[in-house]
Amino acid sequence: MAGTKRLTQHDIAKLAGVSQATVSLVLNGAPTALARIPQETRERVQHVIRTTGYVADPIARRMAKGLNRILGVFTYEPAFPSAQADFFTPFLLGIEEEAQAQNYDLLLLTGAGVGRERKIFADGNRLRIADGCLVLGREFDREELKRLVTGDYPFVAIGRREDAGGPVPYVGGDYANATRALVEKAWALGHEKLAYVGPSGSAESVIDRWRGFAEAITAGAELVLHLDEVGGAADETLDAIVASGATAVFFVELADAVRVEAVARARGLSVPDDFSAIVLGSHVRAERSHMQFTAFDIPREEMGRQATAMLVRRIEGDAPVEQILLTCEPVEGQTLANKRT
Repeated sequence: MAGTKRLTQHDIAKLAGVSQATVSLVLNGAPTALARIPQETRERVQHVIRTTGYVADPIARRMAKGLNRILGVFTYEPAFPSAQADFFTPFLLGIEEEAQAQNYDLLLLTGAGVGRERKIFADGNRLRIADGCLVLGREFDREELKRLVTGDYPFVAIGRREDAGGPVPYVGGDYANATRALVEKAWALGHEKLAYVGPSGSAESVIDRWRGFAEAITAGAELVLHLDEVGGAADETLDAIVASGATAVFFVELADAVRVEAVARARGLSVPDDFSAIVLGSHVRAERSHMQFTAFDIPREEMGRQATAMLVRRIEGDAPVEQILLTCEPVEGQTLANKRT
C-alpha cells in the first residue's frame, strides 16, 4: 500500500479477494471458525498478511474477541536496572517462556506514584491494556492488593501473600518447610546453640522463614542470639555471634553471611570449623564469596512459569483461586559442619 496509511482488515480482504469477515476469522484463529474456511482461502489470507506485514489493531481485537493476548508484569521495585536486577531476572525468564508458550505478549507496567514509590492504581495507569497482570515485589501495598482481590481484573501474585479482602491467587516458594529442614539438619549434625541473623516480620517471605525456624528449634536446639535489625558493621555481628556461643548461624540474607565470613577469616576464624553458616535461600546477587554456602534453592523460574500459566487460566476461564507453594530443594554447600565427628 502506498504512503504511510495503516493497513486495515478491509485492505487485507481486498488483496486476498475475500470478505472482511473471513479475514477477521483467520486473524482470531478460533478452531471452530477456521474449520468453516477452505484451507486454500486461509492460506491466501495468511500469505497476504505475511507479505504486507499487517499487524492487527489490539483494541479492535479486544472488541472482537475480548482479549488483547497481553499479560502485564508489575514490580514494586525497579527490575531494570537495579540492585535487585538479578533477583528479578529468573522470575522474568520463567514468565517470558510460559507467555510465549501460551501465545501471549508481555507488557512491563512501570506504574507511577509519588517519588520512587510505585503504584498499580496510579493516575493514568494502563493496567487494562493487559488482559491480566502478574505482580512481583518483596512487599506489596496492602490496599492495592485488597483492591485487586475485590475487583474483577485477573491477577496472580508471585510469592505467598496473606488474605487481603479475600484469598490471593499466588505461586510462591515453601520457605517455611525449607528453613525447617535446614534447622533439623543442623540439629542432627550436633548443633544445639543456634543464632538467627535477620528480621522475623514484615514481608510474608521473611515471616515464613522465621516461622519455619521457630517451629524447628522446639525439637531441642536453643536460640542463643537473634539479631533482628541487621545493618551495622559485620565485625559487630561477628562479635555478637562469638559471644553467644552459637555453633550454627542462620542468615536471612546472603550478603550478611558473606560479609561476616570475610571478617571471621580476617580474624583467623574459620567457617564452618569455628561456626557454621546457613543461608535461608539462594539469593542471586551479593558480594563474591570464595565458598558455596549451605542453603536452599528458590525455584524462581518455575514460579514465574506456573504463575503465568495460572494467570492465563484465570483470564480464559472462571478458574478458582489457586495458592501454590513450590518445594525449595536443599543446597549442600560447604558451610555446615558435623559436630558429632
